[in-house]
Amino acid sequence: MVKRTGPTNPILKQLIQDLREKSFEINSNFLRDIAEKLNKPRRQRVEVNLSHIERHTKKNEKVVVPGVVLGFGELTKPITISAWRFSGPAEEKIKKSKGKVMSIQELMEKDPKGTKVKILC
Repeated sequence: MVKRTGPTNPILKQLIQDLREKSFEINSNFLRDIAEKLNKPRRQRVEVNLSHIERHTKKNEKVVVPGVVLGFGELTKPITISAWRFSGPAEEKIKKSKGKVMSIQELMEKDPKGTKVKILC
């Protein structure tokens, strides 16, 4: 018997399905790419530290992490970050730097085409 790969969390599975449906509806490669990255097995999913985000972004940029944002490092500039999940320390540090924390679902509703949004992996 073959083991199941990919997400087993029903909330994550629903998010992936919503992203795929919306991407076909509005012909958005941005949403399709995020859905593909979220649909990987747990060992291959994205985990990004704040130090990586700090290094690869500029002030007031929008960033999406198709996975988990972890709290290692410091954030010194205000950035809007969307992700599947945030660790507690990461969320505190983002808010402390006057940045915004939002879910991928909120990003999909506000900016489905992903204009000026950077995907960090």
